[in-house]
Amino acid sequence: MKSVTTLGIALVLLLWLSGCANTRPILYPNAHYNSVGREVAEADVEACRQLAESAGASEDNGDSTVGRVATSTAMGAGMGAAGGAVGGAISGAAGHGSLVGAASGAAIGLLRGIFFAARPAQPNQAYVNFVHRCLQEKGYSVTGWQ
Repeated sequence: MKSVTTLGIALVLLLWLSGCANTRPILYPNAHYNSVGREVAEADVEACRQLAESAGASEDNGDSTVGRVATSTAMGAGMGAAGGAVGGAISGAAGHGSLVGAASGAAIGLLRGIFFAARPAQPNQAYVNFVHRCLQEKGYSVTGWQ
């Protein structure tokens, strides 16, 4: 029961972190940026983002945070099971070794997935290009995404 509670807390934390992981274009303070100011620039960025979405360019890479964590967990379990089976075969208890290896590998994979999920995912390149071009046409200079 304790492991179910821990997993639930980890998933809530993961979903919370994924809500914070939103990349944005970084604008160079060129003459246009300085003449319109930060508030207008932010509104222009949002308008370009919405224009990209309405044109069909999605910010999401199709690489969901939960999917990345699940993949990392499964890979950790598989590698742990294989390593545990080899270690168990050497000591004469392959079944027990693979069980322990799978459990520890899954735990490590889950933790790895959660920590890497905290980093913002890179947006879809078509979306980035669309927003970049839109902002250039408005007079801004995009230096990158963060």
